[in-house]
Amino acid sequence: MINTSEKKSGEQALTQGLKRELGLGSATAAVAGEMIAVGIFLTPSGMAKALGSPLWLLIVWLTVGTMTLSGALCYGELAGRFPRAGGTYIYLRECFGERTAFLFGWMCLLVMEPGLTAAFATGLASYAAFIFHWSPVQIKLCGFAAIWALCGLNMVSTRMSAGFLRWVTWLKFAVLATLVIWAVAFRLGNWSNFVPFVPQRTGSLPLAPALSIAIVSAFFSFGGWWDAAKVAGEIRDPAKTFPRALTLGVVSVTAIYILVSGVFWYLIPYEQVTSSEAFVAKAGAIMLGPAGGIAFSAVVVTCVTGSLAAVIMSSARLYYAMAKDGLFFSAVAKINPRFHTPARAVAIQGILASALVAVGSFEQIVSYFIFVTVAFVGVAVAGLFVLRGRRQPLEGAVATPGYPVTPLAFLALIATMLVLLVMHSAREAVLGSAMVLTGFPAYWWMRRKERGYTR
Repeated sequence: MINTSEKKSGEQALTQGLKRELGLGSATAAVAGEMIAVGIFLTPSGMAKALGSPLWLLIVWLTVGTMTLSGALCYGELAGRFPRAGGTYIYLRECFGERTAFLFGWMCLLVMEPGLTAAFATGLASYAAFIFHWSPVQIKLCGFAAIWALCGLNMVSTRMSAGFLRWVTWLKFAVLATLVIWAVAFRLGNWSNFVPFVPQRTGSLPLAPALSIAIVSAFFSFGGWWDAAKVAGEIRDPAKTFPRALTLGVVSVTAIYILVSGVFWYLIPYEQVTSSEAFVAKAGAIMLGPAGGIAFSAVVVTCVTGSLAAVIMSSARLYYAMAKDGLFFSAVAKINPRFHTPARAVAIQGILASALVAVGSFEQIVSYFIFVTVAFVGVAVAGLFVLRGRRQPLEGAVATPGYPVTPLAFLALIATMLVLLVMHSAREAVLGSAMVLTGFPAYWWMRRKERGYTR
């Protein structure tokens, strides 16, 4: 356990140089921005086809959304207790020790964060290429440009990068809301598509496997909200602001997902639901005619840009926190004296992501670490029980509403997800876990280096 004096000095070190200049709007945008990407355009078709029932689709969205909110409320208390840059890394360190936190950071540093950044940048460029008819080389160049434009913005000003993220996130909501209103106002679909509302249609899967597919898809559509906690060190009054941001972000995204899924069902009869791509293309054609594909590509570009901006902003704070703890190169912990941003940490994020874009083989690699990422988030939430067991005072943090039912509900979702991932992707789960364990010798080396044992 970390003693009080060490804890206080660690807090001062982690926040030194970082300005608390982000308000509720920016924090909420970071939460929502991490979640809303291309997933909402791809998951509804698979969920609808498997379930074959509008009611069951609604139940899945509401259930997973509610349980996601329970996890977000737990993170709200953790962020209030430890309002520093680093998010899950900090919570794992405070609850379970430095080694556990390092293993999480090791995974994020080497694969997850650069891989997600590269995935978002390439996805953005690919949809833009549909509009502008770019070649493969031009797609890669666009990916590089998107990464470094946002990295540059984060290096120069946290406030400006947060403002951009806030603007593009609200634009996401506006565009998606417009699609819903447009479809209903102009009666482009048919309400009879919802009939029958409760029974499963012919061609759907049996309920148990259908729910498994739908729950996994819904969970990953919500995925990423936990990463917003990495910027807690730059949020004003984080003990109060961040729980509100998490709640607003998750609730608003749940509402958007339900509305968008409902509109897709309203536009396209169940019998015509095939692949995800064809589903989106057909919805675009119904709503906007021959230009529908281009219009929907522009919508996806907008959504993915927000997610790319969010992940670049949050990821650098993890590298910064690890460096402050002596578990990464000390130079990364230095703040830019002019802009007061973790510019070196941002640069590392950009370099690693650009390398993955150039290689172009990152999506399969990232898939190996999904299981471990979900597990670490569950362990962080379980840390609440450790903190309550130590009887540590809240010190201004907002207590998790409904404790202990709230964290237990989220842990039930996490356990379900882990079982389903092992059932469907056992090889990836085992290999990803094995790769994370390679962090043990890296931790040992970093510790020796910090203590001056290396030459």
